[in-house]
Amino acid sequence: AKTLAATYLNPKPRDFRNSSPDSLSRQTMIDAVSKGKGGTAMQSFANILSRQEIQQVVDFVRKEFMQDKNLNTRYHTAENGWPDHEARYGKAFPFALGDLAIDIPGDQLTEDQREGKRLFMNSCISCHDRGKVTQTEVIWDPKAESYPRNQYQPANHRPIDATTSATPFAKHDVKPALADLTPQEKIGEQLFQQNCAFCHAADGTGKNWIGSFLQPHPRNLTAAENMSAMTKDRLRNVIRNGLPGTTMSAWKNVLSNEQIDSIISYINRALFRFKKSGA
Repeated sequence: AKTLAATYLNPKPRDFRNSSPDSLSRQTMIDAVSKGKGGTAMQSFANILSRQEIQQVVDFVRKEFMQDKNLNTRYHTAENGWPDHEARYGKAFPFALGDLAIDIPGDQLTEDQREGKRLFMNSCISCHDRGKVTQTEVIWDPKAESYPRNQYQPANHRPIDATTSATPFAKHDVKPALADLTPQEKIGEQLFQQNCAFCHAADGTGKNWIGSFLQPHPRNLTAAENMSAMTKDRLRNVIRNGLPGTTMSAWKNVLSNEQIDSIISYINRALFRFKKSGA
């Protein structure tokens, strides 16, 4: 329960690793997930999950956290494209896990801790909330990115379309509309939108919300200045093996060679035409 959302809640969400299966019955947990708990942020999931799914979630929590006391199900594995994760990002772990606050003055940190903080702020924070802080009065420095356009006013009940309204990022989450895709390109489109678009945006620009926060920014796959020297072979190698020093992970243990080639085929059709000599 060490999440950004949990810091705002009262009462706090339950820490299952500090809960005993003997003190909290399976049926009590099923009832809580099904019906919610009054006076807390725990809402009913009866209209979201089936009864079987609720039971599966409860059984997983009881085994994984309450009985085995595991930290979590690991995402940063070599199979998911994170080889040597601890060696590469270990210095950032204290900030990701909330053991060290990110607003501790630099002169109070050791050299390794300062390096870990830089690593956390550059690579980890976009997925790991904002980290722990000691000064909680101002969480963020809020500012308006844009204002609803299209002559929208709250009283006129006109629909707000995602592209021209409140967020400048939404237009980049619209994938290119293409007809007559080949079977390989259709597979590539599905794989790209399910996997690559999270960072590179649905339109391939990398200008979506996540991409705008990552440092360095994901490659704009539509820009000639970024892609003119890119060949299919080079792109294939980048997707397979990742790019050290960036958030571009290796996908060779996640995607097959055929799937990677399908993604490249889709990029070539939808986002950037590779030169014939780079085929």
